[in-house]
Amino acid sequence: MTSICARQDHKSLYRQLVAGMYDALLVTDPNGHLIELNPRATEYFLYKPEDVWDKPVATLIPGVSAQMVGRIRKGLDDARHIMLDAKCQRKDGSSFAAEVTISVIDLINAGDLVFTVRNTERRRKQWQALRSKANAFDCAQSACFVCDNGRAFRAVNRAFLTMFNLADEEAVLGHLFEEVMPDDPLPNLFDRALAGEQVAYRIGAHTDTDEVTEVEVEMAPDRHGKEKVLGVVGSLLQV
Repeated sequence: MTSICARQDHKSLYRQLVAGMYDALLVTDPNGHLIELNPRATEYFLYKPEDVWDKPVATLIPGVSAQMVGRIRKGLDDARHIMLDAKCQRKDGSSFAAEVTISVIDLINAGDLVFTVRNTERRRKQWQALRSKANAFDCAQSACFVCDNGRAFRAVNRAFLTMFNLADEEAVLGHLFEEVMPDDPLPNLFDRALAGEQVAYRIGAHTDTDEVTEVEVEMAPDRHGKEKVLGVVGSLLQV
């Protein structure tokens, strides 16, 4: 009786564990045929567990054929798990990028396979957005910069290097704001931006030919959320 109760307790604990997992969980028999999906897998793939019962895992992860399942099983003999990048298929025909970790579990059969699927679509889109912003920053006509809250430069674009006649980023990164822009009222504008204010100002400046021109300066706090200020971002544009 104790042994039966223990098995039931273990099964209940397993159900609670897989139901609460952040990642999608696909369990297959040793031949790669689906025998269980957790709730996250239903959310990711739009299939109910009964819709894919005993279907090959390739239904959800195209490319993971019976032959590949065989190779995976051989590979698992020498490793605790195998990881691969995959393009997963939803019921409605759409797909998403994922990281898949494969391991062995003795669930219904000895040697059942567990496919843990983490959707990386959002991460990739965020990375692409960040890369696009970085490209826009670097290609901007304004001389743009980012300083941390210790007043040191963290990033500058090509227009900034040109405006200040700097050979490369290494000539300015890590240096303090006042080392590059010591003239009033620039340090004061920096202080105001660091305190949370968005500021704009026009100053007179001398060109390489000793002509006087105007430069439009804008600075704003570099915020994390609504409260925390990480530093200052700014731009300078000759007008």
